[in-house]
Amino acid sequence: MNADHQAVTVIGLGSMGSALAAALLDRGHRTTVWNRSADKARPLAGRGARPAATPGEAVAASPLIVACVLDYEALHTVLDPVADTLAGKVLVNLTSGSPEQAQEMAVWARSHDADYLDGAIMTTPPGVGSPEMMFLYSGPRAVFEAHRPTLAALGDPLHLSDDPGLASLYDAALLGLMWSTMAGWLHGTALVGAEKTPATAFTPVAIRWLTAVTGFLTTYAPQVDAGRYPGDDATIDVQIAAIEHLLHAAASRGIDNALPELLKSTMERARAAGHGPDSFAGVIEVLRKPAADQ
Repeated sequence: MNADHQAVTVIGLGSMGSALAAALLDRGHRTTVWNRSADKARPLAGRGARPAATPGEAVAASPLIVACVLDYEALHTVLDPVADTLAGKVLVNLTSGSPEQAQEMAVWARSHDADYLDGAIMTTPPGVGSPEMMFLYSGPRAVFEAHRPTLAALGDPLHLSDDPGLASLYDAALLGLMWSTMAGWLHGTALVGAEKTPATAFTPVAIRWLTAVTGFLTTYAPQVDAGRYPGDDATIDVQIAAIEHLLHAAASRGIDNALPELLKSTMERARAAGHGPDSFAGVIEVLRKPAADQ
């Protein structure tokens, strides 16, 4: 079987694991599947997957093992009893966890003569298989490159670092960005909704605004790396004055202000630390330190 149609085993058939296996089948990969509850393998078997009776049988079936289970405890419960069969295999772990857990898992895999890639899935199950969806990987680049054609069946594979913990760290950082963005959008939607503006009317304008916001990020990134924040566009002092308008408008309409109040207090901490004349990027100086240390 050529590299484009490598045999793969998928361990864990929850919503995400099942989507991973389905994407591999769609791309013509010989796919073996295993799940503690065997009934979850039946729909995939109907599409051509080979159900394994045991984890040992699943590992033996393929050179590439993709694991996506509940957590690292579940992963060890499945793999520890069959660890000796992993020698010479590649374990791609898409189980969510911390960077420290990923690093420990890499050491564990190496101790059993297996190569290890840690990964983060930057989509929900319906997005698996789309080339527009990112899958982040960290671990040895040579291992990643050798299996890139297979990993591309799941989504756009992006290698971050040889450090196996970096994919998990990016995952946490990007989820924080997502939640902050969606919470800001919901606050804005509630605010304009108080004046009977539908979310469907507000959202296209919000999305267009986010295009401008991405430009701010591009401008601020080199400032953050350099540790210098010229306030050429809008200073933190100006932003603090501007957020008062948001707080007033929301309070007048009975909208919860906990989120913008948190943003304001963070900006005020930056001003107190001497960053009032800096660009908004200067706020990172207080985010890098616990409040008690400032």
